[in-house]
Amino acid sequence: MAARPKTLVAAVAPVVLGFWIAAKRQSQPLELGLLALTLGSTLALQLATNGFNDALDFAQGKDTGARVGPQRMTATGRLQGAQVMRASALMLGIAAALSIPLIEARGWPILAIGIPSLYFCYGYTGGPLPLAYHGLGELFVMLFFGLVAVSGSAFVQSGLWLPEALVAGLQIGALSTVLIAINNLRDIHEDRSTGKRTLAVRLGLRGARLEITLLLLLPHLALPWWQARGLAAVGLQPLWLLPLQLWLCQRVWREPPGQVHNRLLAIAGVQLLIFAALFCAAWP
Repeated sequence: MAARPKTLVAAVAPVVLGFWIAAKRQSQPLELGLLALTLGSTLALQLATNGFNDALDFAQGKDTGARVGPQRMTATGRLQGAQVMRASALMLGIAAALSIPLIEARGWPILAIGIPSLYFCYGYTGGPLPLAYHGLGELFVMLFFGLVAVSGSAFVQSGLWLPEALVAGLQIGALSTVLIAINNLRDIHEDRSTGKRTLAVRLGLRGARLEITLLLLLPHLALPWWQARGLAAVGLQPLWLLPLQLWLCQRVWREPPGQVHNRLLAIAGVQLLIFAALFCAAWP
């Protein structure tokens, strides 16, 4: 439960997408060893982030009895905060260890990506400026689980920074950000009462719902760019996902913040995986 399986797709999808783009772009086989190391490191970073969030939210009084989301291990007393913090630190160590072969293969750019990633796993809810408490959580996800994850993974595969990976990073980043946006919409009342100034709290209910709608539709605006690159299918095939995304938008606007958003969160994770699969299958 502390691992939050519904969120782990945000770590897997962009890495696979980045490797696939680079392999197809360079007409070379997938570097499966590097792919496994990158996936392992990214998953460890996601687990660390979730763990720090679990422990630090409780320590700072942000998780209360009014919570409607999945139970948190520290807040319910099933685990001690110190235990969760140690486990999260261990995950950071595993992520760093798995990245050593990546540094050997691709050099200093992996360090430039990795060091900030290690810090922000903690800095998302800890440190002098907790991102989640200042409405910056969505920006963190867009950057690190979108642009950095996709373009960085493509770089590990090919040794090149590819424009296709940057555009795909924006697309998958938007859909990954939907996960945290739904999470924040669900918790908007509790967060407002505890002083947790998420973007949903800052925008209000209407603004938070509009944010989710825009994030779900934003990836499809890249279609003209892919057409101009001679890869129209890459932009067109994900449109098969549009009916599910529109249904998700409708539910977000109709349902008041509550437990139903836990189901919507799971569906948002599924549509993220479907988008990545359709994208990859469309690449010639």
